[in-house]
Amino acid sequence: MNAEILAIGTELLLGEIVDTNTAVLARALRSVGIDLYRTVIVGDNVERIAQAVREAVQRSDVVITTGGLGPTVDDASREGVAQALGVPTEFRPELWEQIQERFARYGRKPTENNRQQAMLPVGALAVENPVGTAPAFMLETASSVVIALPGVPSEMSYLLETAVLPYLHRRLDLSAIIKSRVLKIAGMGESWLDERVADLERSANPTVGLSAHPGQVDVRITAKAASEAEADQMLDQVEATLRERLGTAIYGVDSETLEQVAARMLAARGWRLALIEHGTGGGLATLMQQHADVFAGRRMLPERLDASALAAAVDRARRELEAQAGLGVVAWRESDRTVMLFHLATPGECQDAERSYGGPPANAAQWAINMALDFLRRRLA
Repeated sequence: MNAEILAIGTELLLGEIVDTNTAVLARALRSVGIDLYRTVIVGDNVERIAQAVREAVQRSDVVITTGGLGPTVDDASREGVAQALGVPTEFRPELWEQIQERFARYGRKPTENNRQQAMLPVGALAVENPVGTAPAFMLETASSVVIALPGVPSEMSYLLETAVLPYLHRRLDLSAIIKSRVLKIAGMGESWLDERVADLERSANPTVGLSAHPGQVDVRITAKAASEAEADQMLDQVEATLRERLGTAIYGVDSETLEQVAARMLAARGWRLALIEHGTGGGLATLMQQHADVFAGRRMLPERLDASALAAAVDRARRELEAQAGLGVVAWRESDRTVMLFHLATPGECQDAERSYGGPPANAAQWAINMALDFLRRRLA
């Protein structure tokens, strides 16, 4: 089974709001074993919505739209879906009664334009919306089903869980599950990683994909199987291979962050950390402040320091803040690259490192922060 999502709303195209519904729908489809091959954003225009739906039903078993079910003139999803499937819309008196009752519970009366929300394509199955005023609907074709959901995230999520997923289970006789696991990599570039996992990236099931971020890379493993246990077994096998190849470059799994891992390592030793920063905008301390049990405080450097001066500043901060560990990072732009110096002082030991970054300057601070955290966690490992 495969699906397509159409997020409808001119405000999405203008960048006035962010489309969060697509991500929620994508995770839900994955959980029931439906492959998502395409997502599209369409403005509030009947003809363009109709064209997008018409194309989608030719490609996909399931087409889900979000948005455009409100009472205003530019809420065009009902008409667009009807036009795409070659049917008229019709007024549903029972839906109008539900809408009026819902308004009454809120102590309000619907306006005449709310009657538009009781219009559905002929043949559509209405889905009552107890958490909003816009009914959703489902319309089956010979080879596909179009499911139109409200754009309000809370309403969309509620109807997805209570109506859409149960319907898909029944109609499509779903028996597969898709599960993903993300291994978090730091300290190595995407090209370094690709050389070591290229053969796995060509696998059909489980699939392996890379996603690069400043100073780190995510390796996503996705398995499709008949049961959760079988999917987990497939994920475990690929993860074991990746750990064998990548070793300590892997710092975490799924939602784990570098600062969480570093904080956990400090806590295991009973240490508190003092920070020195320059050229990072204070971002390193901002992350570590979330871990008050191991964060002793920070000192911002007003100017760039060389390696020896950085070491002295870290040592001074450790004493002043009564911390067992001290970490310093200094970053500055030099010609076409950003240079980064790191110094770590722990009981009985000091270590230094230098790195450079040649990417976009806007990403340099985040790169330096992640490199500093990776420097810390590798030396605490």
